[in-house]
Amino acid sequence: MPEVKRGKKVYELQVSLRGSQSLIWRRVQVLNDITLFRFHNILQLVMGWTNSHLHQFLVGQTYYGEPDPEYGADHEDVRRVRLSRVLRKPQDAMVYEYDFGDGWEHDIVLERIVDPDPGAQYPFILAAEGACPPEDVGGIEGYYEFLRALANPRHPQHRDMKAWWGGPFDTKLYAIRARNEALVRRRRVGRPDA
Repeated sequence: MPEVKRGKKVYELQVSLRGSQSLIWRRVQVLNDITLFRFHNILQLVMGWTNSHLHQFLVGQTYYGEPDPEYGADHEDVRRVRLSRVLRKPQDAMVYEYDFGDGWEHDIVLERIVDPDPGAQYPFILAAEGACPPEDVGGIEGYYEFLRALANPRHPQHRDMKAWWGGPFDTKLYAIRARNEALVRRRRVGRPDA
């Protein structure tokens, strides 16, 4: 197990999917010195996304994203900015947007800062509620239309959605243990983004 360096702190963060009717959220602990790029990759696994689309963070009026000529000079590089630079004290917040087409926005709030537990590994999911919506379903509105179509055999898109998804969709399903095990596996193989 890798040791935590002196001076590092653990951020306990609440991540909530904006606009979800029945809340979809995660509470996760991460080390405060990770880059926003690494945090993005952690969020992908923690939430249940597939990392198939662009992303950005918004803190105040500043955008953070991967270098891309289409962004121009309006974005700071997520690979050069540490989480501790943009969130400094409890109740500091930011927005994480994933998939600019579907526009999945996540509210992230720093709930508390604690010392690392010498026996713990980070990142670590403490609590969660709600399944992650399927990718490419059309954003939060498309997600709820997808659920209505699956639930109603008379819905005009019922057959198409059922065929596309392959069966029922459990809106409450989230396996914290399996997600935490996936985070551990990523650390073991030395993934720089885990």
